[in-house]
Amino acid sequence: MPVKTASRSIDATVDRVFDVVAHIENFSKAIPHIKKIEFLTDQKRGVGARFRETREMKGREVSSVLEVTEYVENDRIRYVSDEGGMIWDSIFQVKPEGDGTSLLLEMDARPHKLLSKLITPMMMGMVGKAVESDMDSVKEYCEAKNAGGGW
Repeated sequence: MPVKTASRSIDATVDRVFDVVAHIENFSKAIPHIKKIEFLTDQKRGVGARFRETREMKGREVSSVLEVTEYVENDRIRYVSDEGGMIWDSIFQVKPEGDGTSLLLEMDARPHKLLSKLITPMMMGMVGKAVESDMDSVKEYCEAKNAGGGW
């Protein structure tokens, strides 16, 4: 599967945007489809933090276990998950852009089971829409918090 990318210019500081995408308790507030977060490690932030995210997708709840495998404060965070016969590898990067922030998401999905290899092409439209929706929600959340002040 080709890497899916999405980017947004956000009217909020780098540290605010990073705080949302890099800390699942904040990310889950920004993304309306995330219904529940369960930490699987005592560590809640940074490399090694693992959690189960439950989202509503097409009217049903779907859970995924994710692990933070790279964390550079106010620069990038990488989440990796092995779900449904695929390795999902997502990197969020933040960079200053004028008075705001440029947010880039690169998501790679590598199937490692036969069924996943067969259905991956059919899933790409849904994955692309979900990525774009998440990025829109992060932008909206950060800008609303920025305009309203405080968290």
